[in-house]
Amino acid sequence: MFDYIDGRLTFKCPAYIVVEAGGIGYHINISLNTYSSLGDKERCKIYVWLHVKEDAHTLYGFMDEGERRLFLHLISVSGIGPNTGRMMLSSITPNEIQTAIVNADLPLIQRIKGIGVKSAQRLVLELQDKLKKEGTGSLISAPLNNTIREEAMSALMMLGFAKAPAEKALDNAVKNAVGELSVEQMIKIALKNL
Repeated sequence: MFDYIDGRLTFKCPAYIVVEAGGIGYHINISLNTYSSLGDKERCKIYVWLHVKEDAHTLYGFMDEGERRLFLHLISVSGIGPNTGRMMLSSITPNEIQTAIVNADLPLIQRIKGIGVKSAQRLVLELQDKLKKEGTGSLISAPLNNTIREEAMSALMMLGFAKAPAEKALDNAVKNAVGELSVEQMIKIALKNL
């Protein structure tokens, strides 16, 4: 429903922030990672995810798209809810979580409050292949106002293609192109080669 909220940061604490946008103050739960990234900003753009339950609608906020993507991966695992996902992102950095899952570092995952042996094993079992496929650069947010090639690369990664094959397909598209390609043309050519 919401992708991000851009507005004035009216309140900030390690557990949540209040962002005023369009005369409305949004109460957004955040991780410590996002809290430390906010610094002393007066305005912010927070990527959000809305959790709808029978008795509450709760917003979870992230400083960048990569952290939100990892959070959504984490809560897709059975037994990991939004609060546990937020706890994980507060305990260690998103890159450390991704590396721990890809490398099956169960002791590191189990050090996170609320994660036991079975939850750690389930995280590795269900997410290891997904995170390996995405590659280490997947937690970097999508580029804004960048080159046509970078926009095409970002689109391919969002479609679920791994970084290395997508780069190779884009390189071939550029090499074999006659004249300038638009983002759409570049993506279509790359998709044929993937």
